[in-house]
Amino acid sequence: MRNKLRIVILLFMVMALKGKAQELSIDADIRPRFEYRHGFHSLVPDGVDEAAVIQQRSRLKFGYTADKFKAHLSVQDVRVWGDTRQILDDDINNNLQIAEAWFSLKMGESWATKIGRQTLSYDDQRILGGLDWAMQGRFHDLLLLKYAKGKSKLDIGLAFSQNAGAANPGNEFGNIYDVTGFFSYKAMEYLHYNVKPSEDVSISLLALNNTFQNLENGVGVDGFYHRQTFGTHSKFKLGGIGLAFNGYLQTGEANSGTDLSAYLVGLEGIGKVGKTKLGLGFEIQSGTDQDATDGKNKSFFPLYGTNHKFNGFMDYFYVGNHANSVGLTDIYGKVIFKTGEKSSLLVKGHYLGTAATMIDTDGSDADAYLGTELDLVYTQKLLPYVTLKLGYSHMFASDSMELLKGVDDPASIQNWGWAMLVVKPNFLKWSPKPKE
Repeated sequence: MRNKLRIVILLFMVMALKGKAQELSIDADIRPRFEYRHGFHSLVPDGVDEAAVIQQRSRLKFGYTADKFKAHLSVQDVRVWGDTRQILDDDINNNLQIAEAWFSLKMGESWATKIGRQTLSYDDQRILGGLDWAMQGRFHDLLLLKYAKGKSKLDIGLAFSQNAGAANPGNEFGNIYDVTGFFSYKAMEYLHYNVKPSEDVSISLLALNNTFQNLENGVGVDGFYHRQTFGTHSKFKLGGIGLAFNGYLQTGEANSGTDLSAYLVGLEGIGKVGKTKLGLGFEIQSGTDQDATDGKNKSFFPLYGTNHKFNGFMDYFYVGNHANSVGLTDIYGKVIFKTGEKSSLLVKGHYLGTAATMIDTDGSDADAYLGTELDLVYTQKLLPYVTLKLGYSHMFASDSMELLKGVDDPASIQNWGWAMLVVKPNFLKWSPKPKE
């Protein structure tokens, strides 16, 4: 793997330097992060010791721009400190990978195409996001058609996925149906349209279809099911208040043979008093009543968004969990204090509850209140390309949260702390001198 990546990088640089490029750039994204965990992602039972870990992303990005053509290659190493012994002659954990590899061709004044492995990040990243908090990020292999004219932009994305080497004799790509993994799609088609009629208004519309593989015991079998997501992210300014609205519907099937009818609705308002920003909002993601008898799934799932950004930084909901569950009601407030010329402190609180009926162990309806989460994040710019971030979160869980997470006797303190350096230097930005 290492040798293949070296060859790809070398070829990319040689082709760029030989061509008459308008611009060649080389950038890095290096971010070590220490985490103290005692209740991150789920409740920790009483008596379980705290955990500590250091993760690091080391990403090298190459960009090339010429007339009507762009190319991007991003190589990254994602690892936990110490996961590979010091004197091994190979990295047995396969930490090195290609994050992005795409090229773009401009077709006329308004149209362009972008092909390859790439980030999809739209609006507030609720449904499609880059997931930059996760060290590995989130990327898609697809064909993207882009249209931009005036105040309007239209993206049309088409993807088809296949597990290679699945093991059918005589077929190096294995079973044609074999695509597995948490919400890994067999095919995806989407349309995203954005228009900004004025400086104070931005409206985005999304229509997304995902085709998933039928599974038996985690193995792909003949047949597919489909999930559609439709909705809008809209932003408005009313006086000194900025409003952001999300409204999405999901239809189709939650899994093979189960009808899906779900929704997400959210509204956030942000204002400013002096140098201090104040925000208040709510989000409701529908869920399925645990005593439902109609056989329908009413649980919304935000699919490929940056879910860490929403519903509390401790990731109790929708970060690899909470699918097909009782939904969520999140009422939150936040304050961003300016603590210096290049520093700030975010204080955010969440009131969390179920959106559907959860059944207690005695058969009665459980209390809808799940708990309250407090999040603190301090940000300090150390250099133009170096940022320090410090975070602390605390979960005040209710009995219903214990029921939801299946933890009967949780520790009295559920918290999480972290410290991260984000280092993003530019190593090279080169363009030829114009001919006189």
